[in-house]
Amino acid sequence: MQYTRLGRTGLSVSRLCLGTMNFGPLTTEEDSYRIMDCAHELGINFFDTADVYGWKKGEGVTEQIIGRWFSQGGRRREKTVIATKVYGDMGDWPNEARLSALHIRRACEASLKRLQTDYIDLYQMHHIWREAPWEEIWQAMELLVQQGKVLYVGSSNFAGWHIARANEAAKARNFLGLVSEQSLYNLNARMIELEVIPACEYYGLGIIPWSPLAGGLLGGVLKKIESGRRASEHIQRAVEQNREKLEAWEGLCAEMGEEPANVALAWLLHNRVVTAPIIGPRTMEQLEGSLRAQEISLSEEILKRLDDIFPGHKTAPEDYAW
Repeated sequence: MQYTRLGRTGLSVSRLCLGTMNFGPLTTEEDSYRIMDCAHELGINFFDTADVYGWKKGEGVTEQIIGRWFSQGGRRREKTVIATKVYGDMGDWPNEARLSALHIRRACEASLKRLQTDYIDLYQMHHIWREAPWEEIWQAMELLVQQGKVLYVGSSNFAGWHIARANEAAKARNFLGLVSEQSLYNLNARMIELEVIPACEYYGLGIIPWSPLAGGLLGGVLKKIESGRRASEHIQRAVEQNREKLEAWEGLCAEMGEEPANVALAWLLHNRVVTAPIIGPRTMEQLEGSLRAQEISLSEEILKRLDDIFPGHKTAPEDYAW
């Protein structure tokens, strides 16, 4: 397993981040334990979750599963850089969602209890909330850092402008500010190249791409459908909208002699601003297979052909203005 620093920090994390969103709804607790144990065996030390995962309001199902796994001992907690998130609805009463100082405090305490730990390595804001001033948000985060309950703060789904505002406000308070941004980023969704990636580069944020396989679209979906596997209506629609691209994509991967999923991950790892794509394996076979992505070298010719299939963006404003 290869490791890198998370953004401008000194924190070492694996180049692949284990996503846990399936734990509970799609992956049983027993299988979740096996996947997390296997991740450690493979050298993956970076796990991502959120208080809303499990999709039972207020219960934090996925965090509870991870917490029970930590409680088994074997230095599981000490070996893990755990990232969780705050923002989503955790109840129906006022102040049980978003980014007020009150909710940040309560949500952090609740996540600590569910995770059965006394600190969170990376506490991420799951979305921007325009109604809370940055002075309030940073005051709440600073207190958690001072108390030792949070080590680093990150964002998720922020625009470049939000990252700039957040880190300028943090700088004025002599606070470290955002160290990472978790964004939708894959070969078929390259919008963040316009302004988010340049902002992350400037402020030293590591990018943690979610949905690196575009919900399965880049994982060899045509071959799977041809072999008789059923696809959801959503995937079927996406396939029809992108069939020409996908045929060229899977043809190129076959020419390379590589699995499409691994090439998609390798492409993200090729970007020096990317810290670790989030992989969400449902089986240990999928987890072990993803390690191949670190070994794939992409030549300039291959990168150009990928850009031809999935056109990207120049940095704004050059993308849309002279």
